Parts: sequence; structure tokens; C-alpha cells
Amino acid sequence: MMRRIDKATRIGKLLDDLYPEQPIPLDHIDEYTLLVAVMLSAQTTDKKVNQVTPKLFQVANSPIKMNSLEVGEIQSIIREVGLAPTKAKNLKKMAKQIIDNGGEIKPDWDFLESLAGVGHKTAGVVMSQAFGLPAFPVDTHIHRLAKRWGLSKGKSVIQTEYDLKRIFSEDTWNRRHLQIIFFGREHCPALRHDLRNCPICSWAASKKQIILESRK
Repeated sequence: MMRRIDKATRIGKLLDDLYPEQPIPLDHIDEYTLLVAVMLSAQTTDKKVNQVTPKLFQVANSPIKMNSLEVGEIQSIIREVGLAPTKAKNLKKMAKQIIDNGGEIKPDWDFLESLAGVGHKTAGVVMSQAFGLPAFPVDTHIHRLAKRWGLSKGKSVIQTEYDLKRIFSEDTWNRRHLQIIFFGREHCPALRHDLRNCPICSWAASKKQIILESRK
């Protein structure tokens, strides 16, 4: 059996060849608008978020402007995204928190994770994509692929993040999480996927995993 570290090395080379550039999939203007976009992306496609945010950022591209809106106004603008009522409340509350803490987004884990509607994964995206600090944000898609490829047996995204950080070098984390997301979208979907013909699953997935998923 191939060791996880060897799998990671081979996967990393393949991903670097496929995705030498890693554009950030969520449209944004600065650290704050990236934070808002990532928050909105929970249980919503990036495509849908990018359709909604232009109108939102036209009227509220800063914490001060967002805080000046009523929750109902925010909700009406973002109504097409999943969990819009909750997200609207969190955007309003988050804006006030940022204002009360100086008005700027800080590259600080504790600060980011203290904001309404911001979890560890969202904070990680902002740390890596806005500030260029090493982070390996793991969403449900990366969690699924890490298991499929035998890189982690983690039952939670936190455990999977820990496992991936151990086998990928820190200087690759910021690009690797984006590359895995791109690969999943283009080559390794969750459903109706033939692992035997996948550029990575065909050799990285276990025989048991291949058989298991062929029954879906």
C-alpha cells in the first residue's frame, strides 16, 4: 500500500500541473468583501454567490455601510442564497463587531472566529486568500476527496485538516486547498463518478472504496 505522504506528493505534482494558477473563485474587492462572500457561500454555490454579491457590495462594501442597513434589506438582496435569513442577521451583527474592534479585518484567528457566522473554515479562507498566511481550509468537498483518496480517515473536517497539514508541506497549503476544490468540480464529483477512470481515484482510492462507490 502506498503511504499517505507518497500519495500526497504524487497528488501534489498532478494538481500543480493541472492548476498552476489558482484564481480565487469568489469575486471580491478586499478582505472584508472576501469575508462576506465566503460567509455567503455556505450551502450555496460560488456561482450563485457571485451573482448576488455585486448588488450587495454596491450598497454595502464596508462594515459601516452594512451596519447601516436593516436586516430585512440585507435579506432581500441575498435572498437567493441558502440560509439567507440567518446570514442576513449575521452580516449585520458581524459588521457591528468589526466596527467595535477598529473597523478593519485583522489577520488573527481568534478575531475572525469570534465574528458572527464565521467558523474555522471561513476564517481559514480569509487568512490564506486575503492575507497569504498558511492555512488549509477544509470544506465538505475537500473532506470527501481526502477520504476518497485515502489521505484521511477523519470523521470531521477538523481532523481532516489536521491530517492534510501533516502530509502536505506548509508552503503548499494555500494553493493546495484551491486545487483540490477545482479538481473535485472538474474531475471528481460526489455522485455518479467512476473512480476507476479518475486521474487520482484510479490509483489513490482503495479497492474497497472503488467497489463501495460503484454501487451508488
